[in-house]
Amino acid sequence: MGYNFTEIEKKWQRRWEDAEAFRTSTGTARTKFYCLEMFPYPSGKLHMGHVRNYSIGDVYARFKRRSGFNVLYPMGYDAMGMPAENAAIQNQVNPEEWTNNCIQMMKAQQVQMGFSYDWEHTVVTASPEYYRWNQWIFIQLFKNGLAYKKKAAINWCESCGTVLANEQVIDGRCWRCETEVVDKELEQWFFNTRKYADELLESLDELEYWPEQVKTMQRNWIGKSEGTEIIFPVAGSNAKIPAFTTRPDTLFGVTYFVMAPEHPLIPELIADIPEKHSIENYIAQVRKKSRIDRLAETLEKEGIFTGRYIIHPLTGERHPIFIADYVLMDYGTGAVMAVPAHDQRDFEFAKKYNLPIKIVITPDYENPLKGEEIDAAYLDPGTVVNSGEFDGTDNEETKKAITNKLKEKGLGDFSITYRLRDWLISRQRYWGTPIPIIYCDRCGVVPVPESGLPVILPEDVTFTGEGNPLETSQTFIKVDCPSCKGAARRETDTMDTFVDSSWYYLRYITPKSDTHPFDKEEVDRWMPVDHYIGGITHAILHLLYSRFFIKALRDLGLVKFSEPFKRLTTQGMVLKNGEVMSKSKGNIVDPGELIEKFGADSVRTFILFAAPPEKEYDWNDEGIFGVSRFLNRVWNMVQENKDTLKKHVNDHQTDTYTEKRDRQIAGAIESAIKQATENISMFHFNTGISALMELYNELRDFIGKPHGNDSQNRLYTRGVVRLLSLLNPFAPHITEELWEQIGGEGLLSLTDWPEYDPALLVTEEKILVVQVNGKVRGKLVIPANLPEEDVKNRAVQVPNVQKYLNDNIRKIIYVKDKLVNIVV
Repeated sequence: MGYNFTEIEKKWQRRWEDAEAFRTSTGTARTKFYCLEMFPYPSGKLHMGHVRNYSIGDVYARFKRRSGFNVLYPMGYDAMGMPAENAAIQNQVNPEEWTNNCIQMMKAQQVQMGFSYDWEHTVVTASPEYYRWNQWIFIQLFKNGLAYKKKAAINWCESCGTVLANEQVIDGRCWRCETEVVDKELEQWFFNTRKYADELLESLDELEYWPEQVKTMQRNWIGKSEGTEIIFPVAGSNAKIPAFTTRPDTLFGVTYFVMAPEHPLIPELIADIPEKHSIENYIAQVRKKSRIDRLAETLEKEGIFTGRYIIHPLTGERHPIFIADYVLMDYGTGAVMAVPAHDQRDFEFAKKYNLPIKIVITPDYENPLKGEEIDAAYLDPGTVVNSGEFDGTDNEETKKAITNKLKEKGLGDFSITYRLRDWLISRQRYWGTPIPIIYCDRCGVVPVPESGLPVILPEDVTFTGEGNPLETSQTFIKVDCPSCKGAARRETDTMDTFVDSSWYYLRYITPKSDTHPFDKEEVDRWMPVDHYIGGITHAILHLLYSRFFIKALRDLGLVKFSEPFKRLTTQGMVLKNGEVMSKSKGNIVDPGELIEKFGADSVRTFILFAAPPEKEYDWNDEGIFGVSRFLNRVWNMVQENKDTLKKHVNDHQTDTYTEKRDRQIAGAIESAIKQATENISMFHFNTGISALMELYNELRDFIGKPHGNDSQNRLYTRGVVRLLSLLNPFAPHITEELWEQIGGEGLLSLTDWPEYDPALLVTEEKILVVQVNGKVRGKLVIPANLPEEDVKNRAVQVPNVQKYLNDNIRKIIYVKDKLVNIVV
């Protein structure tokens, strides 16, 4: 028979709420444990990725809570951003109304899943109580030179009259009206992340409990390169173009020069060129390409000759200047010395445009490579050739020598560059944190005084999909200057929503603080987060920005630590038919429907049983049936033996087990405790659940045999109690109900986590073959893991074996768990 999971799950959700079961303790001496999942964007209902993420965190929080830790396990909502604003445009509703409705739906499902959050520690980033402190932090960064404004290129739709995020540009056109998107330069606000580039890079080595994959992704994103910056004069001009390279040893192999289409010197270089119009058209076409496409190794590289030449700094030779799509302005200097013999992209470009290929490094100095004979760039180390005074030297040593030569001539020097750019936080959007800046013709750029925070989003705005809605509110824009009291205007940009998520974990600790963004003493007590759980898609931006924020706040004297997250787990995606779930593909698995059909406990347990957390899982409808059957069997086993269990649930008498089957059951119970504890600790939830299924099978077989004494009934009861206790983090509702039914005291979710007794662990018996001079003479039954010396002593005592022994035993050979060979 099945159990009524709908009724039981609602019952225990009410009980936990009424008892404030998961409230974080204050003033306790217990060791703190801060367990956190990346908070969701409230788009409405949960999806299976949410269910997996939160089930992982909840099991671990419940486990740590019962293991004696004072657990902080909060939940909140990353509630600003484009989806709410787009919903406002489409449905003509205020984004706040849409967002709040979505939050209510999502929270109801989280409660329905039985997640043990402390709802007193909640933040909603769309609330003025939260974004007030975004603004306060912005002002502190601004006052300390970490927030500044400069011109930057953005995606612009002329038809909509608005800025588009990269995700809203589809094949070079606006996602809404399909108008061709153009580049436009606007004054934008930035955070100075590059100031922390070295520390962000170096301190990755201190993150011992982060996945190496994530650390590698961050290292690549920061992209520190040590090399040489070389100055190339432009022929017939006073202009000089710096180019960064990590390969100064190949300088004599330069045969052309390449600039990024966005390079600020290009208008000056092509001003008097007859082909100016063609060049400008080419640049406009390149700017429509995505960064990913421009860097893709599989796409053919394209460029255009500018009609201008650079002068080689050491040879005086002239080389043509091209503009090409594969050079980006935001790496190095936005210009590249092209060495086609020793760089594959340069090689392919040179072949396409019939440019010279000059070998300057060769593996064999006596028989050097020839440019016209190679079919790919030579990238390995070797000896320098065709490089004047540097010929015959090792190319690694030549890097320093050539840089020193350039330095003497004032045309170059050692340099370090980073791929990491400063963080552009400006968004020409409504549904974000207003940037707390006022512009005054007399006083200039003036931060909003603290007494003027929060700068609240106005309601008298128009959502048309065209332009920035904030610019339609005159009550918002017009303001008095805080300094001179004259007429002034507010900044209408809002902040990137990554700002909201870069410090929310600090606000969780004291979410009701109205005098500071967080209580410093409490933050120092609880931080860093002990275990952070979320998707690999956030490996770079969110995690990198959070790390930057903590380092900046530390330098402002607001925190004492340098890294926000001690341990990181990145869970894999939940797929369907090998693809990411999406409405357009019709492959959505709705958690709400699964809860209605199987119950929250089955959904939780299955999503953790299906695959290790870090692996992708391709959804299989059949799997959840098996987990549901398992929980129903546990239910039925307890119902069928309730009288015995009630009698002995609080009987803690210690028994000595003399019968072999009793010892096996006692050992199976302890083994299950050991396996569940170790596997939950290591996030191996699937193998932990398997161990509990094995324990159920042992108990089912044991109770099926006739028992006539209290010792065996106590043993059986101990096994069931331990099974419920260990299963509780995975399936909390059914185990609480069964615990209550058999007379267990208090909430099972708050009982101490069981510890295993090593003395009772299963020592299963092994049957060994005993040989004398290689011939089988008997068999020996021993406990598993019996020491080798004891095995040998027992082998020579086997009666049938003794007949073949004499006083001259030369040696005894033991093959573990298989045989003993006695040589006489």
